Amino acid sequence: MAQKITQPSSPAKTAARPAAKNTADTQPVHFVFDKSNYTWLVAAVVVVIIGFFLMAGTTDIYSSTKIVVAPLTVLAGFAIGFYAILKKPDTKA
Repeated sequence: MAQKITQPSSPAKTAARPAAKNTADTQPVHFVFDKSNYTWLVAAVVVVIIGFFLMAGTTDIYSSTKIVVAPLTVLAGFAIGFYAILKKPDTKA
């Protein structure tokens, strides 16, 4: 069956747009991370690097530094990194 194509009786109404304003001047840019987030993230990377240096330590394979302290230090660095990512930036009203 053939379909009948009809034209609308009145033209489609479009919303009138206001004059284009420079939005960069009226609204400040909001970043996802704040300066404190980046500070925490750098601290996390430093702690993880320290943990890896502790793991590489002495030639004694079974030292408590390599088995206990270094892995806990690396895990603490990862925890600080997660905190840095999930921390909400301070809102200034």
